[in-house]
Amino acid sequence: MISIIKGCNVYAPKHLGIKDVVIAGGKIEGIYENLNIKIAPIDVEVIDGRNKLLFPGFIDGHVHIIGAGGEGGYNTRTPEMPLSSLVKAGITTVVGCIGTDGTCRSMKSLIAKAKALKQDGMSAYCFTGSYELPVKTVTDSIKSDLMLIEEIIGIGEIAISDHRSSQQTFEVFANAVAESRVGGLLSNKCGIVNIHLGEGNRKLNYLFELLDKTEIPETQLLPTHINRNGKLFKEGLEYVKRGGFIDLTTSCDLENLGEGELRAGEGLKKYLDEKLPIDHITFTSDGNGSMEKFDKDGKLEGYEICSVSTLYREIKYAITEQNVPIEDAIKVVTSNVASIMKLANKGAIGLGKDADLVIVDEKSLDIEMVFANGKKMMENGEVIVKGFFEK
Repeated sequence: MISIIKGCNVYAPKHLGIKDVVIAGGKIEGIYENLNIKIAPIDVEVIDGRNKLLFPGFIDGHVHIIGAGGEGGYNTRTPEMPLSSLVKAGITTVVGCIGTDGTCRSMKSLIAKAKALKQDGMSAYCFTGSYELPVKTVTDSIKSDLMLIEEIIGIGEIAISDHRSSQQTFEVFANAVAESRVGGLLSNKCGIVNIHLGEGNRKLNYLFELLDKTEIPETQLLPTHINRNGKLFKEGLEYVKRGGFIDLTTSCDLENLGEGELRAGEGLKKYLDEKLPIDHITFTSDGNGSMEKFDKDGKLEGYEICSVSTLYREIKYAITEQNVPIEDAIKVVTSNVASIMKLANKGAIGLGKDADLVIVDEKSLDIEMVFANGKKMMENGEVIVKGFFEK
C-alpha cells in the first residue's frame, strides 16, 4: 500500500509548511509541494491532511514494557505494557528497561517483549541491567550484550543517589560506563547509560566525577528524573552546560506535585529560558513504572502506574501553556532522542526515513492518526492494530 498525506502542515521536526508526504515500503518516499492527484490508483490511499499537523513518530526512551514496581510488596507489581497504549500515545519507537527489581524481572523477558512489539509493527529496543551494579547481563558482559543482542542499545536504568541503589563505588560505576561505551562503539550502537536519579544529596556527583577523572565524554550518559526536585533540576542544567544531556520524566501526580517538583512541560520552558541547547534535553514517560501517591499532608496513600500518555500530554502543555515553539517541543521526543540513541532512521520526516508519523488536529492538537514503519496503527483516535492478545 502506498499512502499520500496531502496538504498537511509538516513539522519534521523543523517546520516545512504545507506539504504532501508519500509513504511507500514503510519509508518516506518523498515530500512534495503539491502532487496533482485526480484519480488515485486502487492501491494508493490519499489522506486529507488539511487542518492537520504532521509530526515524526514519538520515541519513548524509558518504558517498563514488562512492568515494574513491587516496592510495596508483590501485589504492587505493575503489568506489561500493551501495544495499544503505546499506539494511542503516538509512540512508534520504545526503549524498555528494568528498574528496582532485577530478580523477578529478567532480561530475557525484556528482550522477548521487545521482539513481540516489533512483530506487532513497532520499533523496540532495550537497556541491559536494572538499578543494580554490577550490571546483570544476558551474556558474559555488557560489551557482549551490546555486540551480540540486536535489541540492546545501552545499559540502565542504573540507580544513583537513591536508597534503593546498590551503593556501589565510583570505580564500579565508571567501569560499567566504560564497558557500555566500548560495546557501543564496536556494535555501532549508542551504548548510552540511562541513569536513574533519586532524592539523595549526592545528586549528579558521580557524573561530574566521571567528567573530571576519566576520558569518557559527557554524552555517554542520559540522567533521568531530573525534574523530581528543584535542586536536582538546577544541577542538571549545570551538567548540560558541561556538554551533557538530561531527561525529564513526564509521569507525575499533577494534583500533588512534590516539593520543588516540576512537571516536564514547565521544566522544558525553564530550560529554554536558560538559553541552553534544545538538542540536549529529552522527555520520557517512565511508562508502567510505579508512582507513589501522597495526600496533601505528604502521607503515602498508595501507588499508581506511570502512563505513556503523559509523554505527549507534556508536549501539548509546553506548546499551549508554556508557549514553547512546536518544533522545539516535539524535538524532545523525536530528533533529540534519535540522535542520542543513534537511531538513524527515526525521529525525523525525511527522504528514506522510516515512516513513523503522527497526525494531530491543528487546533486541539489531539492525536488522530499514527503510522509505525509505514503501517497505519490508529485512525480517528481508534487503535486499528493491537497486540496479539488484545485482538
